[in-house]
Amino acid sequence: MIVVRTPLRVSFLGGGTDFADFFDHHKGMVLSTAIDKYIYVIIKQRFDEEIYINYSRKEIVDNIEDIQHELVREAMRITGVDRGVEITTLADVPSTGTGLGSSSSVTVGLLQALYSYKGQLVTAETLAKNACDIEIEICKKPIGMQDQYISAYGGLREISFDKDNSIVVSDLLLDPEVKRRLNRNLMLFYTNVSRPSESILTEQKMNIDNSTDTLIELSKLAKEGRNLLKSGDLDSFGEMLHKGWELKQGLASGVSNSVINDLYNATREVGVIGGKIAGAGGGGFLLLYAPLGIQDDVRSVLSNLRELPFVFEPDGSKVVFNLGR
Repeated sequence: MIVVRTPLRVSFLGGGTDFADFFDHHKGMVLSTAIDKYIYVIIKQRFDEEIYINYSRKEIVDNIEDIQHELVREAMRITGVDRGVEITTLADVPSTGTGLGSSSSVTVGLLQALYSYKGQLVTAETLAKNACDIEIEICKKPIGMQDQYISAYGGLREISFDKDNSIVVSDLLLDPEVKRRLNRNLMLFYTNVSRPSESILTEQKMNIDNSTDTLIELSKLAKEGRNLLKSGDLDSFGEMLHKGWELKQGLASGVSNSVINDLYNATREVGVIGGKIAGAGGGGFLLLYAPLGIQDDVRSVLSNLRELPFVFEPDGSKVVFNLGR
């Protein structure tokens, strides 16, 4: 039996510039961090040759082609595991519609577990590239590439996307005290709205040509945000989050709505400097940059929402238990 733990993520700045349709022509850049909320993938050998898959439903099939869970099916194909296994996925938070990158974390975790089952050690880059191939090329999901990379690598990262299709993942190497202060000043609340991101992302992808100027500005904000973090100017980084959120709302019609805007504006009135909806928008988790002194006021304003405390996760997808076969 093998257990793999893969982190979810919070994206700060640059979302949307990780679409190939954009960075084929302009440099993209995102700032993102893995957090201590996880997807777990468990795989064990079966006595028979059947394939058992356990998630929100249960599948029992004889052949890969009959698997309905497309991420499991394609991860098995890529890794060459084709029979006689039982695979279970578990999540710390709802596995869809949260904006924390759960789909890509599932894909990366499945790949890590299946490669490990075969006794193969692979790099984070391989996991990320394979996950992008599965989600974007094979399953045709209208998504970018940041989620696969941050879940594979972990840490607080700058991820750049260049016109030659090279992707560079860099550790921000912040001063430990700056990183601790940043973590303390961030709050995450569930909006009680779980939304399918595909429609928003499809519209966003279709709008890339018309949104080029906005996306270039979002990429610049990510670079400015990186510099602010390195200098320790955290409140100004919070202001960058606010600017990024204002820009992002122009990428697709469903990124925000009146409920989200009312929640966010209410927190701004009690001193929140910046924030955004995690992921594509439309619901899921609301990320806020709130200095410690006002956090109780924020909790009062959002008393009907559930807070999700979190800390930055330094590690990417990894095997946490391996009993062997």
